[in-house]
Amino acid sequence: MNFIRLFLPVLIILSGCSKPSEKIIVATAANVQYVMKELKTEFEKESGKKIEIVVSSSGKLTAQIREGAPFDVFVSADTKYPEEIFKNGGSDEKPKIYAYGTLALWSLSIPENALNLNVLNSDKVKKIAVPNPKLAPYGEAAVQALQKENLLEPIKNKIVYGESIAQAAQYITTGSVEAGFTALSVILASEMKGKGHYTIIDSASYKPIAQAALLLRHSENSPKKEISQKFYDFLFSPKAKAIFKKYGYK
Repeated sequence: MNFIRLFLPVLIILSGCSKPSEKIIVATAANVQYVMKELKTEFEKESGKKIEIVVSSSGKLTAQIREGAPFDVFVSADTKYPEEIFKNGGSDEKPKIYAYGTLALWSLSIPENALNLNVLNSDKVKKIAVPNPKLAPYGEAAVQALQKENLLEPIKNKIVYGESIAQAAQYITTGSVEAGFTALSVILASEMKGKGHYTIIDSASYKPIAQAALLLRHSENSPKKEISQKFYDFLFSPKAKAIFKKYGYK
């Protein structure tokens, strides 16, 4: 019994001295989540290192980073949020654009030949899913496209805002709404194969959705600094670009 009493404090001390985890945490905008699964697989295969993915809207992830969330890389749906983090000292280097997103209109019930912005103002559509434009860049793009066609005001009472593109997609795929806006990358994901119909929104009707990544600041002696840099660099590699292209990114 005395031996156990003496040995327990030693175990506690040793457990506190264990090697810190080298698994990097990638804060990922919801529209990139399916692409990120493929990127994760490829990178882990090449590097032998593990990645953890945290998915939310770019706005919410930025708020978490401000509060000190232990993320290593931020893969945003725009450039605004990474620029803000950089300007506030959250990174030692400026964010870089890794892709341009494509906005699409998606529906389970409306056939492709009838699916366009004008159908949203018809009796066929009672509810329309839009990602929150204050937090999700694709929601902001959807609002711009509707404004350009003078449709935002006529259909405003039909709009159901999702807190992220993932929630808006959930409203669409569960049939809670007749149609909604999302990223083409979500529709092209293998998990969504065969679900409904879609049409790509004319890119001239909204500002380009430039999506940037940011390598977040690490201390000089952080065990994750080197591998985080490698993953960040991997995002701009030919292999990663091919994966982004497969999901409809430009």
